[in-house]
Amino acid sequence: MKKLFAAIGFFTRIPVWKITDIPSDKYKRVVDLWPAAGWITGGLTALTLWGALQVLPPFAAVVTAFAVRLLLTGALHEDGLADFIDGTGGGSTRERILEIMKDSRIGSYGVIGLVIYFMLLVSCVASLPPATAPLIVFAADPWSKFCGSFIINTLPYARKQEEAKNKIVYDRMSAPAFVICLLSGLLPAILLPEAYWLALPLPMAVAAAMILYMRCKIGGYTGDCCGATALLCELAFYFSSAVIAHAVIQ
Repeated sequence: MKKLFAAIGFFTRIPVWKITDIPSDKYKRVVDLWPAAGWITGGLTALTLWGALQVLPPFAAVVTAFAVRLLLTGALHEDGLADFIDGTGGGSTRERILEIMKDSRIGSYGVIGLVIYFMLLVSCVASLPPATAPLIVFAADPWSKFCGSFIINTLPYARKQEEAKNKIVYDRMSAPAFVICLLSGLLPAILLPEAYWLALPLPMAVAAAMILYMRCKIGGYTGDCCGATALLCELAFYFSSAVIAHAVIQ
């Protein structure tokens, strides 16, 4: 339970520290329950989307829903995506990429990357059938986090622990932890119409491509890499779902 509280407190702004004291070592295992935290972020986003769709046009409803998620998470992963794009876009060496990624200031690459990301995200989700869109959002969040969690089991940390932004290097998942991570990432997809299960593979392919790219560029991963991978995997899920909705179902 302490590890679950640690994951919720780490990946959201929910003040779990007011409920219980969390030992610092628990934060090294939060990735095990990253998809479980996605039940909260994805669930609230989906619920907001469902409510907003009752009174707003799809585009405005999607913007409202993901604005709520940004407030819930403090834009944790979006910050990671911007830093990742800035680093890989502006750096030509491993050392320079890591230096740029650690800089709290956002550059032109990061700004452009976030704009394109949100344009694609909102466009894809807004194009989904209103009755199905909230279920897809609920399924996409935990699944993308599961796909992103592969990073810590396949790559070393690219920096020394004392150089990490949050001073935490995640422990690799044990076999039982991996199974829990998989199940918590996959179970929400059961609620989807079967045709949308075809959206599950593309995020895994994106995660694999990101892992290969990070291995080549910086020889490992950082927290920013984890956040960037999760968001790009989620975008891949929405992209696949939009294709399925318009080319398969219709």
